[in-house]
Amino acid sequence: MEFNNADKIISKKFNLALIQIKSLSNKKTNLERAEEFIDAAVKLYKANIVVLPEFFNTPLGTKPDDFKNFVESEDDSETITMLSKLAKKHSIYLIGGSIPIYFNNDSSKIYNTTFCFDKNGEKKTKFSKIHLFDVDVPGKISYKESKKITPGNEYGIFETEFGKIGLGICYDVRFIEYSLLLKKEFNVDLLVFPAAFSMYTGHLHWELLARSRAYDANVYLAMCGQARNYQDPSAFQAWGHSMVVDPFGQIVNQTGYDEDILTVEVDLNKNEEIRQNIPVWKQKKYGELYDLMLPKK
Repeated sequence: MEFNNADKIISKKFNLALIQIKSLSNKKTNLERAEEFIDAAVKLYKANIVVLPEFFNTPLGTKPDDFKNFVESEDDSETITMLSKLAKKHSIYLIGGSIPIYFNNDSSKIYNTTFCFDKNGEKKTKFSKIHLFDVDVPGKISYKESKKITPGNEYGIFETEFGKIGLGICYDVRFIEYSLLLKKEFNVDLLVFPAAFSMYTGHLHWELLARSRAYDANVYLAMCGQARNYQDPSAFQAWGHSMVVDPFGQIVNQTGYDEDILTVEVDLNKNEEIRQNIPVWKQKKYGELYDLMLPKK
């Protein structure tokens, strides 16, 4: 886990942009399109913080043999290089969705990892998905992420001049303890989850989980999903519906299924408003009737 001292907080208001794009079978094309959308988010919407979706450079549902062609080493990653250059070019904070990556030249362990960059293009935080999507719903969806991916085991914290961001990836949003610990132990101001829910799980739980986690932690929450790939019916079909939810659990803005740039002016002062109006965090019985704490090491 990497903690870095961010610039002094100068404002709690900023423009947040979620890039909802689909990943195709050509990595070069995926990177070029991600760059185009990031450029547009800054030029058209003056974004200060930009977020990409899970596996934005890699087609979802790729067979293991093909999947290996998209995996990169942290020490020699064209994706990381591109993201760093774009963050510096536009002077933005960039949360690079997630990509399949291996560390320390150990290609036997591949992680689903988010890399975060400051306005100078410096890589400040990396976070690997903790909870892997191993599910089997007969007739609906069967997927075992652990066949390809090794789980991470550290918290994701990204400090910016606007506030502290807690990171998760897709399936991590289902685990309430993780989001609550990010708030309780690290005092995050915003939760961000790059994601790629399926049509089935998205229909059931996408909005429910986003609104619940935002209210649970009393912070803003952003879910940045992949767009649906209509052009290739054989491809994994993502739910889309990227959204931003306020600390009251209300949807501020959301997209549909198609590729889009979702923008919201976030005012983190609203986090404190709900804590004053409905002060559940002051009323919790931690240490009395129940508890939530980091594990001892």
